[in-house]
Amino acid sequence: MPIALLIKNRLKELGIGQRALARSAHVTESYISQLLTNKRVPPAPNRTDMYEKIGRALKLPKGQLEQLANLERREHLRKRLGDHTSPLLHDARELILHKCHPGKTRQIRAIFEKQPFGELERFVTQKLLSVVKSVARHELDNPAWVRQVARLSKKSYPQMRVTILQFLDTTVFDLSNANCIAFLEPLIESWDIDLATFCIEIVLNRRVAPGHRKTFEFMEREPSKASGEEPGFKDFLQDPLLSGDATEEELTFLRTLTFESKRPTPLYYYRELQNLRDPLHFHTSSRKPSAR
Repeated sequence: MPIALLIKNRLKELGIGQRALARSAHVTESYISQLLTNKRVPPAPNRTDMYEKIGRALKLPKGQLEQLANLERREHLRKRLGDHTSPLLHDARELILHKCHPGKTRQIRAIFEKQPFGELERFVTQKLLSVVKSVARHELDNPAWVRQVARLSKKSYPQMRVTILQFLDTTVFDLSNANCIAFLEPLIESWDIDLATFCIEIVLNRRVAPGHRKTFEFMEREPSKASGEEPGFKDFLQDPLLSGDATEEELTFLRTLTFESKRPTPLYYYRELQNLRDPLHFHTSSRKPSAR
């Protein structure tokens, strides 16, 4: 059963309105309405406690909504595998350059304009996005933090919760001006890059982001057997529904996968990502070795 239909049926059975359900889930009524009319793909269960809150309000078995959300997202992914996402950085570029170190802004702007959405622009944007998404993901269930960012963005608490959920699905290929205003603008104080080493330093706003500086740099390594990235991995990165919530550590692991003859598809990398996150595939550190 589609998740929207299940929620509609339970709302009718219990005599609960969409507004009350939105209040229970700490999101806006508009967000609930879009979910129930299939105008929005259900968010990934591993990034929100919204399903748990809705499940309690509708008196549903624990985990039922999460299972349905996963099924719907997978079906949507299958339909999207052949699609290509177009870069939408033209609106966000000015806000990103505004945060650049003043001594580098003119030089970086010239490179961005000469190579629109080229390697440097994608690299810088990806690192900024990764850092801010990491903070947003960590603080999503911290009401005080959400309210603080909501004030900076001039939004209500439920509106900010919805904005965060939408932002966590964002990639460099669909980053919008609204995303920058809501997150990159208040969370990032400045950034600088060494164009010789591609070491990038990101300074976070102390008031709303834990940790003041983040530094990323390339390391020289021995040449690997495989040259270049797999085409399937590139397509995986370009599809926000496949790779939108992948962390830098997870992407680094996926890049290390090599293949002698077979060429993996984008869906392979998505499944590998889910396997990497499944606790059933790994022993916990607290597990004691058996006695001999």
